[in-house]
Amino acid sequence: MKSDASENAGLDPSKLPAHVAVIMDGNGRWAKKRMLNRVKGHERGADTVRLVVRTSREIGIRYLTLYAFSTENWQRPEAEISALMTLLKRFLASEKQEMVENNIRLNTIGETDRLPADVRKALAQSKEATGANDGMCLTLALSYGGRAEIARAAREIAEAVKEGRMDPQEVTPQRLAEYMYTAQVPDPELLIRTSGEFRVSNFLLWQIAYTEIFVTPTLWPEFTRDEYIEILRDFGKRERRFGRIMS
Repeated sequence: MKSDASENAGLDPSKLPAHVAVIMDGNGRWAKKRMLNRVKGHERGADTVRLVVRTSREIGIRYLTLYAFSTENWQRPEAEISALMTLLKRFLASEKQEMVENNIRLNTIGETDRLPADVRKALAQSKEATGANDGMCLTLALSYGGRAEIARAAREIAEAVKEGRMDPQEVTPQRLAEYMYTAQVPDPELLIRTSGEFRVSNFLLWQIAYTEIFVTPTLWPEFTRDEYIEILRDFGKRERRFGRIMS
């Protein structure tokens, strides 16, 4: 399925990234350009989420991680946060059956205990319903911050050392990675950021050490399947050296 869908899209299946991460930026600016409420931008952005998830599954991306709500986003106006949480719950309800039928497993990273109880319940239901799926893993970064994730891992390692369960000499990059939210997921090979901003916004700081980055000026609600495929095609042409000199 992966080979057929990828080739039909003009992609070389052997050059696809296994893991794509996306900073979905530009919903508010999209709405402002149209003199609409910011919530309208988030609603349109949810349609793009649906499009990118479906496209990723069709062409054979194994892991897709979407930056849905950051720790910094809690500083936004209460009305906007409430609207975002309502949209998230609605999205989970509407997409649960499609995820089940298309072999997509839902995963989350972040301080999800800070989310409203009804959202946590909807997440738990979707994760339970899709838990046995082994096609694509869709990870939603919710109440997530890269620095907070690293600090959390450091605290857990410090406790392990304090209790004698780990020797300080055992604290290697590989061991630290085991304490990240993403311990069971490979690091992203490609990070896409929409809206033209050249920053990573506290997203997967540990995991993107050697990730290829593609920034597009397109606002997230206007991001299309064709542009996504073109970015994947660009990725396939890049030479990934990981600090080495290639012959």
